[in-house]
Amino acid sequence: MSYSCDYLVIGSGVAGLAFALEASEHGDVILVTKRALDESNTQYAQGGVASVLAEDDTFESHIKDTLVAGAGLCHEMAVDVCVREGPGRIRWLLDLGARFSGKASAHHGPDEGIDLDLGREGGHSARRVAHAADMTGREIVRALLTALRERPNVRLLDNHAAIDLIMASKYGGPETCVGAYVLDASGEHVLRLLARSTVLATGGAGKVYLYTSNPDIATGDGVAMAYRAGAEIANMEFYQFHPTCLYHPRAKRFLISEALRGEGATLSLADGDKFMPRHHPRADLAPRDIVARSIDFEMKRTGSEFVLLDISHRPASFVRERFPGIHAECLKWGLDITTQPIPVVPAAHYMCGGITTDLYGRTTIPGLWAIGEVGCTGLHGANRLASNSLLEGLVLGHRAALKSRELIDELRGGPPPAVPEWEVGDAVPSDEKVIVTQNWDELRRFMWNYVGIVRSSSRLRRAAHRIALLQEEIQEYYWRFLLTRDLLELRNIATTAELIVSSAASRAESRGVHFTLDHLNPDPRFARDTVVKRGVPPHLRNS
Repeated sequence: MSYSCDYLVIGSGVAGLAFALEASEHGDVILVTKRALDESNTQYAQGGVASVLAEDDTFESHIKDTLVAGAGLCHEMAVDVCVREGPGRIRWLLDLGARFSGKASAHHGPDEGIDLDLGREGGHSARRVAHAADMTGREIVRALLTALRERPNVRLLDNHAAIDLIMASKYGGPETCVGAYVLDASGEHVLRLLARSTVLATGGAGKVYLYTSNPDIATGDGVAMAYRAGAEIANMEFYQFHPTCLYHPRAKRFLISEALRGEGATLSLADGDKFMPRHHPRADLAPRDIVARSIDFEMKRTGSEFVLLDISHRPASFVRERFPGIHAECLKWGLDITTQPIPVVPAAHYMCGGITTDLYGRTTIPGLWAIGEVGCTGLHGANRLASNSLLEGLVLGHRAALKSRELIDELRGGPPPAVPEWEVGDAVPSDEKVIVTQNWDELRRFMWNYVGIVRSSSRLRRAAHRIALLQEEIQEYYWRFLLTRDLLELRNIATTAELIVSSAASRAESRGVHFTLDHLNPDPRFARDTVVKRGVPPHLRNS
């Protein structure tokens, strides 16, 4: 089965939905997502969108905060573009019907203020986080999907998993991406989706690690597919760990927003020791890489399985109103955050690197775009500033849609590439699915232990050795048996893990969220991006 379109969007987070909505004004769109349309990292984003909206805030202040958090690796032009274009994207969401906390008029001129309840999070010097209580991502997805479903030229394919990108060069054409092969939910059909522009908006790769705040879909699919196709990848060693996820023996890792600390919550040990002032001048409002390492240090020093996050000193009515989602989730597990502290631990949260792109989302492969968490514009550097991720997704989704319109007119009307349908070959149904689950569990566990918050050269070598062995097994399984979504995800997390480990091993310093016991301090010689391409080992390059 085959479809053709102007724009193929893979992923349904904020960046993919924003791109699809704007691109649909200029052409037909197919949007593919692995599970439900509203299942993405964005859906679970609690904090909000960082943007300069208050009279006492400035672009320069937001830029400075971002550069400080990025530990010397931010691309200053990317920071400038995202910060300055942020307020316009907030206005766009409001005009679509997004309901942020606070009051906003129905119409906004370019110079009109936006009266919103702005939060403050770690690393920010001012209140600038526009939010919808503590369920901001859910509200943004709702508004974007509502608008998208009204577009007759948009085809939405949920429960479809991308297998690989289609390169025209494989069939005698130029080195250009012309679409993707996609597996449907039943596993019985592979679709050939041809497109003039293919947009990866697949999010991050938290499931590479044993403990993560990400949903199950976050398996590094976009990075792995782009790498296999020959795209350049950057800064994969910088994986951010969120410092505060709910610790409960029966609960999945549930994110406890950084916004709690922005509203006065404090971290302590079981004996009441408030330890963060020992680790950073900003104490509980330190950048999240420092908070995560501090918690990790204190847990290992004391042998504790968790630390405590306490906001019970704030009025109960304020806590329930400001954090209704977190309050309700904790109540499910017998915790009333208005009267008692929350047990928390760090967990893998955000991929600061990704597919190298320009400030319009263009990758190093013609016809292929990458936006949102899967792309690396250089905005985040070595450590993402809180709530800059939704900002980047909105800005890059908009900019990519504008630029792709210019380029797609050149391609429209040309002959379709001679790409064959997917060939099953000699593959048969599997009777050894235990191999997939075993490899999945093993990989995620040693990535947590060896390539987590604190690393060392010896741990990285062990991880690289195990990944190489697992990839041999995965490749053998991939060619012998019919495809399943689990197998595709295992293949992708193995590739993503390989990129994280090899990039980390090439950086002989500690910087941002990359912390190694063998090189405890930053080294000016390494104040450059780590880039890698298939067949080319990781190397440093000036941004």
